[in-house]
Amino acid sequence: METQELLVRRAIRGDEDAFLQLIKMYKVDLYKTSFSYFRNEEEALEALQEVTYRAFKSIRKVKEPAYFKTWLIRIMINYCNDQLRKKKREVLNEEYLASQGISETHEGLEIEEALLGLDQRSREIITLKYFHGLKIKEIALAMECPEGTVKTWLHKALESLRLSLSEKGGK
Repeated sequence: METQELLVRRAIRGDEDAFLQLIKMYKVDLYKTSFSYFRNEEEALEALQEVTYRAFKSIRKVKEPAYFKTWLIRIMINYCNDQLRKKKREVLNEEYLASQGISETHEGLEIEEALLGLDQRSREIITLKYFHGLKIKEIALAMECPEGTVKTWLHKALESLRLSLSEKGGK
């Protein structure tokens, strides 16, 4: 089996089979990301289709093959945010949190509510860091900003989350 980087290089050169293999590798991550925004299977699948199309059309813009997954998830996040802005709603998926080990208990609902209370950028950074396991460098690349800025934003997001949770728990 070929490595991701080799597949990306082939896809950039126009190899459609390589592109399809890459999409198959990351379709679950893309679906989970879209589902966490929309909480609706139909919308999540539509997002997956649209992002696959957009990625195919702009594959030549990938600068660093090692960060293909980050690039792909960023396209999904941008698409989801655009769609939510159009609908004027923001949501986070309970099943996605549950899949990350946070159950639908009182505690899980508090965490979900606290995440919903964060601003969009804070939710994005926490999603990329803790739900997708990206490194600060990868998040910086995806968000097109310096690593130090991502660290600052992440710190502030976590502080806001802690504050929100401590207020709810009375701790």
